[in-house]
Amino acid sequence: MLQRFCLWKWLAVGTAVATILARGLAQNDEDWQYEDCKLARTGPPATIVPIDEESRNGTILVDNMLIKGTAGGPDPTIELSLKDNVDYWVILDPISQRLYLNSTGRVLDRDPPMSIQSIVVQVQCVNKKVGTIINHEVRIVVRDRNDNSPQFQQERYYVAVNELTPVGTTIFTGFSGNNGATDIDDGPNGQIEYVIQYNPNDKTSNRTFDIPLTLSGAVVLRERLNYEEKTRYFVIVQANDRAQNLNERRTSTTTLTVDVLDGDDLGPMFLPCVLVNNTRDCRPLTYQASLPELTDPAHVNPISVTPPIQAIDQDRNIQPPSDRPGILYSILVGTPEDYPQYFHMNLTTAVLTLLKPINRDLHQKFDLVIKAEQDNGHPLPAFANLHVEVLDENNQKPYFTRSTYEGFILESSPVGTTISDNQNLTSPLQIVVLDNDVEETKDPQLRLFLNDYNTFFTVTQSGITRYLTLLQPVDREVQQLYTFSMAASDGVQESAPVTVNIMVIDANDNSPTFSNISYNVKIYTDMRPGEGVIKLTAVDADEGPNGQIVYEILAGDQGDFIINDRTGLITIAPGVVLSVGRSYALTVKASDSAPPAQRRSSITTVYIEVLPPNNQSPPRFPQLMYSLEVSEAMRIGAVLLNLQAFDREGDPIRYLIQNGDPQQVFNLSQSSGLLALGKPLDRESTDRYILIVTASDGRPDGTSTATVNIVVTDVNDNGPVFDMFLPKNLSVQEEEANAFVGQVRATDPDAGVNGQVHYSLANFNNLFRITSNGSIYTAVKLNREVRDYYELIVEATDGAVDPRRSTLTLAVKVLDIDDNSPVFTNASYTVCVPENLPPGTVFLQLEAKDVDLGADVNYRIRTQEALQYFALNKYTGELSLLKSLDYESFAETEATFTFLVEAFDSKGTMPPGLATVTVRVKDMNDYSPVFSKKLYRGMVAPDAVKGTVITTVSAEDQDPPGTPASRVRYKVDVVQFPYSASIFDVEEDSGRVVTRVNLNEEPSTVFKLVVIAYDDGDPVKFNTTTVEIAVLQPSVIPRFTQDEYRPPPVSESAPKGTVVTVVTAAALNQTIVYSIVSGNEEGVFAINNRTGVISVKKSLDYEHVKSYELRVQADSLQVVRSNLRVPSKSNTAKVFIEVKDENDHVPVFTKKMYIGGVSEDAKMFSSVLKVKADDKDTGNYSAMQYRLIIPPIKDGKEGFVIEAYTGLIKTAMLFKNMRRSYFKFQVIATDDYGKGLSSKAEVLVSVVNQLDMQVIVSNVPPTLVEQNKDQLIGILERYVQDQIPGATVVVESIGARRFGDGYSEEDYTKSDLMVYAIDPQTNRAIMRNELFKFLDGKLLDINKEFQPYLGQGGRILEIRTPDVVANVKKQAQAVGYTEGALLALAVIIILCCMPAILIVMVSYRQRQAECAKTARIQMALPAGKPASTAANNLYEELGDSTILFLLYHFQQSRGKKSVLEEGDRQRVISSFASRAIEAHKQSNINGSLNNNLPKSSSNITFLSDENPLTTQNPLYVEGVIQSPAAAEFLRKRNDTLDTLSPSGLVLRDASLGGSHRAWTVPTHVTKRHVPGSLSRPVVMDPIQWQQERLKAENEGTEDQHSGVDISSPLFQKLSGPKLTVKEKARQFEQQALQEMKQVRSPDAKSIRSPTHSICFQEGENVLEQSPKSVVPSPCLRSSPLSSPTPCAEVVEPEASAVPSVVVTHHDYPEELSPPPTRKPTPPSFRIKKSVCQSFLAPQTKEVTGSIPDPPKIPPPPPPLLPPPSPPPLPSPPLLPPHLPPLPTVSLSSSSSSSSSPFTTQHLSPAKHSKSPAKQPAVPPPATVPEPPPRRELKGILKNIQNLAAIEKSVANMYSQIDKNHVLPKHVSKLKTVATPELPTPEPLSEPSQQNGNLSCVVEELEKRFPSQSTAL
Repeated sequence: MLQRFCLWKWLAVGTAVATILARGLAQNDEDWQYEDCKLARTGPPATIVPIDEESRNGTILVDNMLIKGTAGGPDPTIELSLKDNVDYWVILDPISQRLYLNSTGRVLDRDPPMSIQSIVVQVQCVNKKVGTIINHEVRIVVRDRNDNSPQFQQERYYVAVNELTPVGTTIFTGFSGNNGATDIDDGPNGQIEYVIQYNPNDKTSNRTFDIPLTLSGAVVLRERLNYEEKTRYFVIVQANDRAQNLNERRTSTTTLTVDVLDGDDLGPMFLPCVLVNNTRDCRPLTYQASLPELTDPAHVNPISVTPPIQAIDQDRNIQPPSDRPGILYSILVGTPEDYPQYFHMNLTTAVLTLLKPINRDLHQKFDLVIKAEQDNGHPLPAFANLHVEVLDENNQKPYFTRSTYEGFILESSPVGTTISDNQNLTSPLQIVVLDNDVEETKDPQLRLFLNDYNTFFTVTQSGITRYLTLLQPVDREVQQLYTFSMAASDGVQESAPVTVNIMVIDANDNSPTFSNISYNVKIYTDMRPGEGVIKLTAVDADEGPNGQIVYEILAGDQGDFIINDRTGLITIAPGVVLSVGRSYALTVKASDSAPPAQRRSSITTVYIEVLPPNNQSPPRFPQLMYSLEVSEAMRIGAVLLNLQAFDREGDPIRYLIQNGDPQQVFNLSQSSGLLALGKPLDRESTDRYILIVTASDGRPDGTSTATVNIVVTDVNDNGPVFDMFLPKNLSVQEEEANAFVGQVRATDPDAGVNGQVHYSLANFNNLFRITSNGSIYTAVKLNREVRDYYELIVEATDGAVDPRRSTLTLAVKVLDIDDNSPVFTNASYTVCVPENLPPGTVFLQLEAKDVDLGADVNYRIRTQEALQYFALNKYTGELSLLKSLDYESFAETEATFTFLVEAFDSKGTMPPGLATVTVRVKDMNDYSPVFSKKLYRGMVAPDAVKGTVITTVSAEDQDPPGTPASRVRYKVDVVQFPYSASIFDVEEDSGRVVTRVNLNEEPSTVFKLVVIAYDDGDPVKFNTTTVEIAVLQPSVIPRFTQDEYRPPPVSESAPKGTVVTVVTAAALNQTIVYSIVSGNEEGVFAINNRTGVISVKKSLDYEHVKSYELRVQADSLQVVRSNLRVPSKSNTAKVFIEVKDENDHVPVFTKKMYIGGVSEDAKMFSSVLKVKADDKDTGNYSAMQYRLIIPPIKDGKEGFVIEAYTGLIKTAMLFKNMRRSYFKFQVIATDDYGKGLSSKAEVLVSVVNQLDMQVIVSNVPPTLVEQNKDQLIGILERYVQDQIPGATVVVESIGARRFGDGYSEEDYTKSDLMVYAIDPQTNRAIMRNELFKFLDGKLLDINKEFQPYLGQGGRILEIRTPDVVANVKKQAQAVGYTEGALLALAVIIILCCMPAILIVMVSYRQRQAECAKTARIQMALPAGKPASTAANNLYEELGDSTILFLLYHFQQSRGKKSVLEEGDRQRVISSFASRAIEAHKQSNINGSLNNNLPKSSSNITFLSDENPLTTQNPLYVEGVIQSPAAAEFLRKRNDTLDTLSPSGLVLRDASLGGSHRAWTVPTHVTKRHVPGSLSRPVVMDPIQWQQERLKAENEGTEDQHSGVDISSPLFQKLSGPKLTVKEKARQFEQQALQEMKQVRSPDAKSIRSPTHSICFQEGENVLEQSPKSVVPSPCLRSSPLSSPTPCAEVVEPEASAVPSVVVTHHDYPEELSPPPTRKPTPPSFRIKKSVCQSFLAPQTKEVTGSIPDPPKIPPPPPPLLPPPSPPPLPSPPLLPPHLPPLPTVSLSSSSSSSSSPFTTQHLSPAKHSKSPAKQPAVPPPATVPEPPPRRELKGILKNIQNLAAIEKSVANMYSQIDKNHVLPKHVSKLKTVATPELPTPEPLSEPSQQNGNLSCVVEELEKRFPSQSTAL
């Protein structure tokens, strides 16, 4: 019974298990169809790949998309295509799932204007089985190249610097922000550095200035400036980018002009300044002054100093001028010491004044030192000397040392010759004049003047000794002696005159001159030899030898005549017999006796004719000319000359004076020839007589003549005679010393001294003085008030010894000067004036008197404000009202006027006299309205309609404006003319007279209308006027042809004079005059008054006025001449003018620069900002079309697009990983839909992410915040701009408030406003922390301003960081043990036992990896997603720069290996280990990953200074299809291992129980790929192995070898519920603890299955690759039942094959990326080893391989104890007898497909050999140089406390790699074995046993490669 019960029990259990398995298999059969089109990898759904800009066409972007399914072949399961392929940059090969770059005909340019920073496409996969569509995003990040040079925004920069600026001061910051240089490249290529270059044209500029902070470009002063030496510098500033390769850096230069401003660094200097050679110092300066002794200070002050004392500041150009200091003067010291009693110097003007008279007996001179200093306390004064000479009192006249002076001058002397004192002209004539008031050794400073001949001679004006010089040439022959008097004056006293005689010395400047050119002489034959023929006389004006004449006959005498060389008498030569008829022509020469070189001569001809003897020859005088001098005092009757002639025949001779004596002054005896004086001589009337005397013998031809030259000499017989024509009535102004009064002139006809005149005053010598030339001056200041009239007697004397005198009386009137100001009779006047007095009313009489003579006193009001109320008669002084005063206008103040009046002399210059006038206004009645006319006239048509305007009356009220009394209104007086009042009316406010009714009156009727103007005052005042209205004849009223004119629209751009339309009116026998009566107030149009042509007068503006309604009126010329208009029905018309709009206004943007931001995760065509331009034009002219001007990008890509007609700017690219980048471009708005005028604005777009943002949490719903977004942002922006001018706040998002754990919960009653701010100076977002400070510090103020918009109680709750940033920080703070604590714990455990050390190390590595894993899981979500899912990953948070910095830092610390070697090491170790561990930790039981890998798992960029390296997706690479034999063997092996007991069951239970982590490739294996997948070289754990085996069994490929236990944990896990993330985390911790316990338990080793070792060995050998290349496998595969498969059976890779765990490398071409590139190693080239290698001991042969040398100084390993003794080896596990030996694969030469070596490391240090393996010795720690200083990190790494532990772990890992990475010396050689043999198993070493299971492998990997972040 019991047995039956058990049987049923087991049957039921089996049935249940079968049902469960069937359902699971059926479910699996349904799910696999949906696996196509999914990614055959884990990690982020988006594939992100980098590519350099300008990459060539066809560059591979993605080598394999890893999309499940087959797109090619006969039976494709999927169909691939591209979506969102903007501009077709990407080409897809659907068969190989490879993406290429398509840049045909263009260039991929990351820089503006294309700004293609990323390309995002969607690979669309269509599952042909089920029809589903999956889009896979591919993001291609375009990396920057340094292909753009920096560009300065300005050609030149300018700065002005004061020369006093201290060294080290920043003088110029103009390169900051957008003002400096910009580089459109990105990253370091776009970062600008500034340096100063050497300027050959300004060699001191580069050392005077410096830019220490090259990034900021701030120019700092390095040397002191000196304005006086150099005022301008030209600094050449170079801007270069920061490309990593120095040879690739680009530069540009600009010039910074530095103007040096003058500073106050120099003191004053006295003028004039004479510089010392080669210095800037002035020579010592001495000022001179002189003072008469005992002089009253009032007469000499201010003292005249030569040159005037003046000092100026040497800093002459201090700006502004108001900052220039003043100069203060003072007397510092002086001698004698009592100088302060006598002198004082003005502090500011340096005027020197005398304090009291100086006695020359006490002080003859003063030597003072004066100081000039600045009034601002400058410590550098200037000094000068002042010498003051005390002069003797001027109480003595100057005097000459001689009474007469004799001088000589050669008549040929040039002008300027000095007169000599002797005839030899050897020394000058010295005239010494002295003044006893002045020391004899000093120049008396006298003025010498000549009384005559001052045009010929002048005397030097300075010195004790004076000299006479010649002013114009003299001629001795004209005047030989110049006699004149000379006097000296010291300004007060005048010396006695002295006589100066200047004798002119002859020069041979005249030739002898005959009186006739020729002479005719008749001689007779009876004349005897020696008898005179003729006496020739030649005259020479010269004297002495120059005037002595010598005669000689040159030719023609034939020896018959001789001449006396002295007398000129020609006689008959001795022995000569004359014959009749002969004639002679004698040439006679007369020469003077000057030296031969100067001798002068002349010739004449004497014609002689010989006649027969004759007794009739005339008498002959002995000489032809006689000369004599006779004194004018000669007595009458005195014989002067004997003129006796001789006659040959002896006939009596009669003498007569024929000519020359008309007054008969002389008597000539007729018989004797004696010449006597007959009358008194008067030289003054006649000073020369030339007498012609004849001698006759009585015959007609018996007369001869002679000439007598008589010169009358002078005697002093005349006194001086005054010139009566000069004025005798003189005048002089008072109060003026040395004033010119007048001049007298007296002449003396006597010659020489007798004619020299001297002047003197006979009276008032103390008041007047007279000079030698007769000029009269005042000696003192005259006072007109004391005496205004003088009779001055002037005396003139000549120069004779007994002089003659004459006098002249002059009348001198003292003239008054304007030295007194008018004085009012009262100093102040007060008068009371009633208000409302009419203008012109005189209410005050002012009077002022001026004591000066002839003063014309005028009056005027001085206070300008009073001029509008009062008038002052300028002549009479009557003060009157200019307008009526109003008492009410003083409502708030006292009703008084107080002003100044002045009286001035209109002819004078003295200041006016002043008086104060106070006018008190007395309250009176106000004014009545006053009409502008007394009579108004108007005309009206007889049929005028009601309301026709006839005329306008106007009245004004003088009451204060705005008061009721000033308001004037009008009404009609109905009493006087009631009928007129019934048909006419006046408008109350305007005064227009209009028709009250429609008129129907008789023509020519005249109506009178009385209009009253009244105010609203109290009492009411009014006034009246009369209006005469004449009714016109209808015939004289023109009529328009149209009532309305509507011309075509007029363009607003129509020029002046453009005709608009023509209006026409007509009237009978009338000339029509047109006018515009209304609608043309601005005068825009004009009408021709004769033709009616309306034209444009002013420019039209449609935007100002769109239409005009003109009212034109036509009147007859007769009416117009009356200056009236007569509107009627017919003579007015309307003109409607429409203005046509033209495109005359350019668009105007609302901002000059638009600033916006775009998030890194913004999608394509996301809105960024909206620009708007306004246009005053209308219609299409205001319709905008926008376009962008983006700086050129090489491939034509534009980063932004704009909606042409809305101005909305959108993104045209993706901005992933572009934070801190910015884009500057221009937007152009063109009106008329792009056809018209344009304008532009700048646009700045900065790329941000949530690291730049702050979340403003408020307690109001998001809808309310959205409604008031603009106002709220404006408030925030204002507070940010207080700190950063021009900053712009941008809203990222507005949403519900997020809170809770991970910010996963939302509260819609509150809101989150996420904002960031852009700094226009840096073009980037303001740092998040700074933005927080700006806003949080003003939170109270912001809440106050938010209140009106958030409503009552609405406020900001907090300002926090965004969700993603907060989550990252929180996870970063969860990092566990610090390195110090763990090391301390390790030391303690080392002291205890070795096993404890191993446990601690394992725990340490696991914990460190777990923390890093947790952080990466939280950061796995893309940026910008809600925080409820996950935070951004570490790679995005930190960016490339920080992650790469860690690797760079460690690379520098290693410093030994080449960049390529280290890059390969990093790729192999970090990429494979980290991703394998991640896959294991995140896998589920079915082999799929729980979470996607972070983005950093896809591509990791390792950056060094020389060579950035990239690895790409190293985890997912396709494998190869295995042979059927191999598949069969693997299946058999699976069955064998599955049947193992108990270790197999323990292994299975342990694996399925969760104590081990899956380390596998997340892939879905289809049914047809199960055999091949299990045979591929893949790292696989038992869980995945079991799942693959179960799927194969379900498909029917193999029989099941074991039963299924439904109670097995495997099925419990399969059927159990899915765990949450938190449960998985807790389960992971429990697994870690359990593993640690298993390590400690000795029983844990006994349950390890060979499977673990197999897997380990497989994984190990996957890592075992050649250091230089991947070694291709010989393709041999062995089967447990057959021989190994030869290499020929290897098949090509298949695109749909399941990927294996391999290491791949960057597959871009070499020219596109700096690191060496390699294609993924083909799967056939992978190294495969038998899975049973650890159980077999095959024969091995040594294969040598090239191993890279480790660093010479490797980083120290972690502290370890000496290796313990190997524990006892456990018994080897039993193997099935049918399991054949697996041959090993030998390593061969590397393929050429890889170019860069890399190194790998065995995970186990054991060596496979027959002898027991020995543990390699641990080398002692090596000494390591001190690492370089760490840089400050950003992001979450700021909060990681154990960064040192991370770096140290990396160092330890590399150390272990260097020590342990040794390839096995013996590698099994391939052999063909027919029958497998089972070798004796070798015991494994302890390390191998510890790593025998998969968990140990993971632990070892985690210890060696803790995490990706640790490796980085």
